[in-house]
Amino acid sequence: MNTTTAKVRKCIKQALPKSVKTCLWLLKIILPISLAVRLLQYSGLLGEFSAWLEPVFSLVGLPGETAIVFLTSVFCPLYAPIALISSMALGVREATILALMCLVSHNLIVESSVQAKTGSHFWEITLLLLLMSFVIAFSLNRIMPQTGWGTVGVTVSAATGSNLWDVLALWFMSSMKVILTIVLIVTSLMILHYLLEEFRLMRGLSTVFAPLMNVFGLPRDTAFLWLVGNVVGLAYGGAIMVEQVEQKKLSYKNGNLLNYHLAVNHSMLEDTIIFVAIGIPALWILIPRLVFAAAAVWLRRLFNSMYISRKIKTSS
Repeated sequence: MNTTTAKVRKCIKQALPKSVKTCLWLLKIILPISLAVRLLQYSGLLGEFSAWLEPVFSLVGLPGETAIVFLTSVFCPLYAPIALISSMALGVREATILALMCLVSHNLIVESSVQAKTGSHFWEITLLLLLMSFVIAFSLNRIMPQTGWGTVGVTVSAATGSNLWDVLALWFMSSMKVILTIVLIVTSLMILHYLLEEFRLMRGLSTVFAPLMNVFGLPRDTAFLWLVGNVVGLAYGGAIMVEQVEQKKLSYKNGNLLNYHLAVNHSMLEDTIIFVAIGIPALWILIPRLVFAAAAVWLRRLFNSMYISRKIKTSS
């Protein structure tokens, strides 16, 4: 018992400094972006920009102003678009569709680069992510009920503020809520990560999840890396994934199939929690990602089979 307690304390001590460092890094991104959006709302420039993109984003049931959120997610970690969503008065339905687009395509350059080292081509994964973002958004816009949803983010737009001080006050109040949420989530996840490593639970859990790989169209030997990608994410888990491929514990072919799944659906634990914290329903961002990730893998396997069959016919 004393040994277990000592290990838990050790994990907490290891996690806290990294948690503080991570939180400070995230806040340096989030606070300026959320303030910029408030000021753009107040000036009316965001409204003008939105009008240009309204026709494109209306196809997936979103107002034009949400384009800036999606574009931000492509180049930044997920916490940046979350800050933007929490700065807008969006309905839960719209916020859910937008959240799924961001979940698929966030931090695109970094995560596509990681997957390029584990069996996939950078541009192949990048195009897959951008395409699936809109495919999922279009599908959800058709499936989700039109009414019966509340709102997320602020209920008063910065554009309605009577003066600049009102805008800053709105920004400060919403930012405090975001900061508290980030600190709690990041610290908890960091501690969990060290606990899983210290008690060697990842390998055992991957054995439990191995049969599920059949449903997803993935080989059973991808179960461990599937779990890594969904617990710690691609950016943090990339080193583990690269190591597995370099040590020949996973072939490039199977790594590519796994990347098709993880491109669409990864970091289910952290990403789901942070969106639920701002009012997005968990099932609506969990189930569609799992379904479309499985579809991406099975379609890739079908393409591979057709390509091999055609090659055999050509050679014969």
